[in-house]
Amino acid sequence: MAIPVGSKAPDFCLKSKQASGVVDVRLSDHLGKRNVVVLFFPLAFTGVCTKEMCDVSAGLNAYKALNAEVIGISVDSPFAQEAWAQKENITITLASDLNKTTAKAYGVLLDDLLGFGSTAARAAFVIDKNGVVQYSEQTPTPKDLPNFDAIKATLERLK
Repeated sequence: MAIPVGSKAPDFCLKSKQASGVVDVRLSDHLGKRNVVVLFFPLAFTGVCTKEMCDVSAGLNAYKALNAEVIGISVDSPFAQEAWAQKENITITLASDLNKTTAKAYGVLLDDLLGFGSTAARAAFVIDKNGVVQYSEQTPTPKDLPNFDAIKATLERLK
């Protein structure tokens, strides 16, 4: 079960493959500066995940206007994430939870997805500048997308 609204968001330090090399992505780097939208998704190179990350990338300016950083997290390696981002023109920060500790800490680790083993569920969190969860959603199935209108409404309230 996803961690609830009002919880202190677990900090994380995950790897991301950027043009400059492999870098650390930390929730705590944004605290005190911006709100953060954390989007967990099951697997790169899959249809629903591609649609979600491409749609969010296309609307990234709307999130920036709401003073929010967007981080996508999956259990894929940072190298697979980078290849997928280049192929699909995904521009949000993607972070690798290869050891699955962050998905577990947020309560969104699925034991098994279609026989592929454990992956992150599709889930969304809005974390305010103080590190408190202001929006928490795990979709009913990995095929369902989060409620992006509710996410943006939460960010608007926090602006």
